[in-house]
Amino acid sequence: MYRSIIKSLTAAALTLCISTFASAQSEKEEKLPSPKVTEDWSVKPPLVTPGDTYAQAPSDAIVLYSGTPDITKWEHPDASPVKWKPEGDALTIVPKATDIRTKQKFGNIQLHLEWRTPDPSEDKDFNRGNSGVLIMGLYELQIYESWNYNTRIYYNGQAGSVYKQHAPLVNAARKPQTWQTYDVIFEAPVFRADKSVEKPAYMTVFHNNVLILNHVELKGPMVYQGYPKYKFHDAKLPLQLQEHGSRVSFRNIWVREL
Repeated sequence: MYRSIIKSLTAAALTLCISTFASAQSEKEEKLPSPKVTEDWSVKPPLVTPGDTYAQAPSDAIVLYSGTPDITKWEHPDASPVKWKPEGDALTIVPKATDIRTKQKFGNIQLHLEWRTPDPSEDKDFNRGNSGVLIMGLYELQIYESWNYNTRIYYNGQAGSVYKQHAPLVNAARKPQTWQTYDVIFEAPVFRADKSVEKPAYMTVFHNNVLILNHVELKGPMVYQGYPKYKFHDAKLPLQLQEHGSRVSFRNIWVREL
């Protein structure tokens, strides 16, 4: 009996030794490639000089409004000159003057924009600081007076929402009459030759440096009533700022084409 146990143990030990030796040999024989194999020298990234401050436009940005009275890069949808009011470094909505849009058209972009809602006493409920950024004139990132939830509105209609589609992850709004920032990455939808959707649009948004929308899929252009759905459109379209009866102000608007 003891001889049988000893034989079993000896066989097991021998098997373990052989396995360990084989494994060591395999590792020894495996030769890693030279580090140069994984070095990518194919495309040299272009040089871009960042702004001296967080909000200042980088060197490759297209500045759409820089705090000067120059509003020549904008027009109303009927192509008429802008009637909104330059005030100091800001451009303020004139109620009933209609939206404004850029003369230049854009697709995939990085957007920086600063905005400020007026004194809440100026506006009625459900219209306090009401405006929006319509990327491609279709996909709306909402602007609203949403500080501390003082104004009642559905969550996918408050500041930082993709209007009627996505509520923000958090409410990062500042007090009324305080400058706020949006930093946006927008990926335009892609259509096939038959005009069907190959890839939907996506949006990532930082509100006052806080991530509030993380690569959310857009269901289609903004609609107030009903459900959004895609319709074929050009690969590039103007950026649009919404006039909704509230004297919202804007400054320091720039984009980078991606």
